[in-house]
Amino acid sequence: MSKYYYLIAGLPELALEDNTLNYTVRSFRDELYPDLSRKDKALIDLFYLKFDNQNLLQLLKDKEFEPKHYGIYDKEELLSLINIIKVGEEQAKGFPGYLISFVENYMNEDYAEEVLLENILTSKYYEHAQKCSNKFVRSWFQFNQTINNLLIAYAGRKYDIKYQEHILGSDEISNQIRISGARDFGLSNKLEYITTLSQIADEENLVQREKQIDQLRWNWMEEVTFFNYFTIERVFVFLLQIEMVERWLSLDKEEGNKYFREIISSLKQDVQIPEQFRKK
Repeated sequence: MSKYYYLIAGLPELALEDNTLNYTVRSFRDELYPDLSRKDKALIDLFYLKFDNQNLLQLLKDKEFEPKHYGIYDKEELLSLINIIKVGEEQAKGFPGYLISFVENYMNEDYAEEVLLENILTSKYYEHAQKCSNKFVRSWFQFNQTINNLLIAYAGRKYDIKYQEHILGSDEISNQIRISGARDFGLSNKLEYITTLSQIADEENLVQREKQIDQLRWNWMEEVTFFNYFTIERVFVFLLQIEMVERWLSLDKEEGNKYFREIISSLKQDVQIPEQFRKK
């Protein structure tokens, strides 16, 4: 396992409430990523692939779309993937299998119109990430998937939305969230944070609610990697923390309440959120 003594020793301490940031998600890739081993770069790539997911979905709808953030691939590379599969004269190479299979199914019109393509691609992405060899990185994606699933389920119950089809994953916990009618989904013995998350889900102030969710994620990362001093796990955590701080610095400038109302309303596109929820 590679050790990054000098790299990690030089990283600043971060807190979710920071109002300045020395690194960004983009500058991390430019400045720190090149110093990682090939194996560890592959782990960091799992983080950046989510931007490729977003860009791919947009480019399938509009080839003129100009991505604001790049993951592993630039616009031309993603368009090349789409074109190769569309023409079908050669085999797509150099891309994760889940991206290739998603585009193939999309081109074959295997997805029903009412199905949210973002859910399908995200589900494939999480499945892909959870096959990696690093225990912490696998755990992070499992944890994040469970948090998102529970929040969807809590919102679904609160606003009487059929949320089951939006739950991602086929693991035991995901299936439990789909079928359980218990208040805690029968997961209190498996998830020590479920009571805290339930309380957070009841928070009416959407900005505060999202901040508390990020703090829960932040605390989980710090606890799980407490003894990972100079390893890739600590580098991965630093990248995740950069993203959180960067997002909040941006949101503070963009009327966070309005942004998060849009997130909640997109839970299910064809369902109207109650009027009282939309009001400030």
